[in-house]
Amino acid sequence: MEVEYTEEYVRNSRGVQLFTCRWLPAAFPSPKALVFLCHGYGMECSDFMKGCGTKLASYGYAVVGIDYEGHGRSMGARCYIKKFHNIVNDCSDFFKSICAEKEYKGKKRFLYGESMGGAVALLIHKKDPTFWHGALLVAPMCKISEKVKPHPMVITVLTTVEDVIPKWKIVPAKDVIDSAFKDPVKREEIRGNKLIYQEKPRLKTALEMLRTSMTLEDSLNEVTLPFFVLHGEADTVTDPEVSRALYEKASSVDKTIKLYPGMWHGLTSGEPDDNIEIVFADIIAWLDKRCGDDPHLDLPAQPLHHYIPAMSPLVSGQKPQRLRSNRNYLCGWKGRRMHHHSAM
Repeated sequence: MEVEYTEEYVRNSRGVQLFTCRWLPAAFPSPKALVFLCHGYGMECSDFMKGCGTKLASYGYAVVGIDYEGHGRSMGARCYIKKFHNIVNDCSDFFKSICAEKEYKGKKRFLYGESMGGAVALLIHKKDPTFWHGALLVAPMCKISEKVKPHPMVITVLTTVEDVIPKWKIVPAKDVIDSAFKDPVKREEIRGNKLIYQEKPRLKTALEMLRTSMTLEDSLNEVTLPFFVLHGEADTVTDPEVSRALYEKASSVDKTIKLYPGMWHGLTSGEPDDNIEIVFADIIAWLDKRCGDDPHLDLPAQPLHHYIPAMSPLVSGQKPQRLRSNRNYLCGWKGRRMHHHSAM
């Protein structure tokens, strides 16, 4: 199906120029609904999330993305997050401006967040709990694992210097690309994307993500919108147990979780093609049901809680990978104490 792609720059409330893009279903007289992309830490929309935008648009959805300040093609110090709520406010303001456009009034509105983008999506929802019709959360960052909660003294020490050396790239990090994206060809394409930040995290950026995860962890019960959380069971970048916690604690009436055996962190961009098709088939089916495009389902008034058994087939010859119980996580990310990863 033909997809129309457009790009545009906008200015946020602080005067910073931000890159935005859209994938529109050219063959549809009107899109089924709007889907707004929230990318991960260090990532960008136009290239890295092109596959997601194109796929959803080909099934009739208008897909809109924005590069956060300091990310991708947007202006600002590379991957410097001065205040996490700046990202949330920028996305919320821009997304709502799209919803207000004449051709989109009355359309259902969905958030789509990957990794750190999952935290962004949940906080956008928290700003206006009744505005959004649902969220797709792919390996989201929304809770600190009990295995590696930093000692309060460590946070206190780092906080005392964050305003002195906020942009210093001093947070220990390892190259996450090797462990996030299974397919070797896709992995090297991602590594070659110069818009993706692949250096050590800046001090204030790491602390902002830490604080954000702690805030979300304490308020998972405040999540009320319909959501579908997807996670690879062999993910060594974010903790699948974080997604379980979100599913169990959220107050949403309509909530669904699916864990994919043997799949890694990059469910929609780093898996073999057959696995990616499985994931997108689930995403599109979930969207279609909530847009009235599935004649076989009427959503009930009673709670709709779905725990989908992880029985999707893997690519021939692959074996499910067992998760190691001694791994540590921070902000939902695997690592050791204050270690963060550079491209999620």
